[in-house]
Amino acid sequence: MAGAIGGLLATVPMTLAMESLYRPLPRKERYPLPPRELTQNLLQKVEADALLDEEQRVELSLVSHFGYGALAGALYPYTRQRVEHPLVYGSSYGVAIWAASYFGWIPALQILPPPHRQPANRRRLMIVAHLVWGAGTVWIGECLANRRDVPSRQRLN
Repeated sequence: MAGAIGGLLATVPMTLAMESLYRPLPRKERYPLPPRELTQNLLQKVEADALLDEEQRVELSLVSHFGYGALAGALYPYTRQRVEHPLVYGSSYGVAIWAASYFGWIPALQILPPPHRQPANRRRLMIVAHLVWGAGTVWIGECLANRRDVPSRQRLN
């Protein structure tokens, strides 16, 4: 549970990083960021895009983005035995999640093209955002899991 909470909360600074790195992009690269792109493309695939208005699409994009952050955060305790340096481990974990998603299931399901077919600036933006997310996820998760009032068998050890 600590990993899921960490992933959910770390999605806030990730989103802020994405927004701040988005603004200086060249005009032709300022199309919707991946959380919105993914949601739009999935809605179109299941022919549900016309069922939602703009506000609902934005809300669904945010819920999906934060939900995926929580889900991916919940998985990190299964990838390691012990974390000596949460920020270093977390950053690596964040990039691994980015790679597994953007080179893996996302293009496999034909939702978005793989990163090597996207502008380098946007690719860098997403890598930085995932470094931020991963570091935050593991740091928060480890802080929550190692609290003294949590029984040891429930910690992320």
